[in-house]
Amino acid sequence: MATNIGVIGTGNIGSFHVRTLSTQVSGAAVTAVFDVDGERAKALADDVGARAHATADGVIVDDEVDAVLIASPGPLHPQQVMACLDVGKPVLCEKPLGVTSAECLAILDAEITGGRQLVQVGFMRRYDPGYLQVKGALDSGQIGEPLMVHCVHRNPTVPPSFQADMAITDSVVHEIDTSRWLLGEEIVAVTVLAGRKSPHARSDDPQLVLFETASGVLVDLESFVNCQYGYDVRCELVGSEGVVNLDGPGLTAITKSAARSTAVPADWRMRFGPAYVVELQEWVDSVTSGVYAGADAWDGYAATAVAEAGLRARAQRTRVEVDLVERPTFYPGPR
Repeated sequence: MATNIGVIGTGNIGSFHVRTLSTQVSGAAVTAVFDVDGERAKALADDVGARAHATADGVIVDDEVDAVLIASPGPLHPQQVMACLDVGKPVLCEKPLGVTSAECLAILDAEITGGRQLVQVGFMRRYDPGYLQVKGALDSGQIGEPLMVHCVHRNPTVPPSFQADMAITDSVVHEIDTSRWLLGEEIVAVTVLAGRKSPHARSDDPQLVLFETASGVLVDLESFVNCQYGYDVRCELVGSEGVVNLDGPGLTAITKSAARSTAVPADWRMRFGPAYVVELQEWVDSVTSGVYAGADAWDGYAATAVAEAGLRARAQRTRVEVDLVERPTFYPGPR
C-alpha cells in the first residue's frame, strides 16, 4: 500500500520532489500539493494525479495525506512543521528547519513532548555516494584521525531574490551539516572572511568560512555563489595517516586536438539528483517503519545555530562561538 504524501511548495525544489516521488520512489504517491502560486500548483497536481489545496494547512490536515514534505520558503518552515506535529504526521522539511535557533528549539520541545520522532531535515549530501565514501574512509580508520577538512561550494549564479545572508543560511549550511555528520561532533566556533568581491556579485562573494569542532578539527570552506562556470562541490578530509578526496564529479571527458576537457555539473539537479532519490526513498520507507536514519530535528537546530554564529561572525569580522543547548537524550547523536 502506498504512502500518501502531501507537498507544500512547488517551486524549483518542491516540483523536483513531487516528480521524483511520483516516478522514482517506490511505495509513494503524491496526493496533495499547495503553493502560493495556485496555477502552478494545480498544473503540477494535474500532472501527477494529486489535488491542489488552497492552503498549506489544507494539505497537512488532509485525511488522505500520511506524511508531509515541506519545500516552502524557509521562514514558513517552523509554523508548518509545528502544524504537522500537532496532527502527528511525519514531515520531511527542507533546510532550514527554522530561521532562528529559538524556532528550532520550539520544534524540539514539541517533538519530545509528542514522544516519537516525526521530523527529518533535508540534508541530501548524507546520501551522496561520494560523501558516503569519504565518511567510510574515515570511519573505517583508513586515514587515521581527522585533522582538517577543506571544502569548496560554488554555484554558477544566484537569482535576484538572493540576499547576502543566504550565502550562509542557504549555501554554507550544507557544509555545516556535512562537517558535523562526517566528523560526528559539533561545531563550536565560526570565522567568516570576505576579501575582494567578484564583479558578478551584489554582496560579499566569495567568502572564506572557518569552522572549529569540539575536538579541534579545522574545516575551511570557500563559498562562491557567483562562480559563473558551473556547480562545483568538493571535499578533502586530511587524516593523521592519509587523505581522502571528493572532487566534483565530471559528467563527460572529451579528448581532442591535444587537449582533454571534462564537463562540470550545471546545477544542483545534475550533481545531487541521485542523492535526493535515495533520501526520499529512505524517508518514505521510514514513514512506514517508524525508524528514521536521516538528519533529525536536533541536526536542523544545530545547523541553524552554527549559521546564526556565522552571520554574527561575518558582521563583526571576528571569531564567534556557537551557543548550543545540551543535546536531549531523545536524540541519539551522530549516525
